[in-house]
Amino acid sequence: MTERFIKEFKKAFMGLVSLLPMIVAVMLLVGIFQVFVTKDMLASVFTSNPISDTIIGTLSGAVAVGQAIISYIIGGELLKEGISLYAVTAFMLAWVTLGIVQLPAESSVFGLRFTVYRNILAFIFTILVAIATVATLEFWNIA
Repeated sequence: MTERFIKEFKKAFMGLVSLLPMIVAVMLLVGIFQVFVTKDMLASVFTSNPISDTIIGTLSGAVAVGQAIISYIIGGELLKEGISLYAVTAFMLAWVTLGIVQLPAESSVFGLRFTVYRNILAFIFTILVAIATVATLEFWNIA
């Protein structure tokens, strides 16, 4: 039992160590974001209109592709800056499901037709799921 525990602990620790550079990079990016992107800049892009905020959030998430765990950190920071929940939800969904920067690699593996269809459907459903999620949260007075 102890040998297994030590083996699993080492495995978990190595997983944490492998994530550490990514976590540090995200913290640096968030710091740079807070310095160079002002609230006025964000307010000029995000107008608190649910539809336009959702589309802008989806497009920015599609361009800034990444892993889900990082989207939580960035999403939290965006919410602190006063960005609407529609935009942040759409950004987080698009961050994980869409991938404009990885289109060439994806199309070489799965084919261009599949890649285009998948990204179009992911774009549409990201918008729909973001709106439905925020509407549900507002309905239950959670947001």
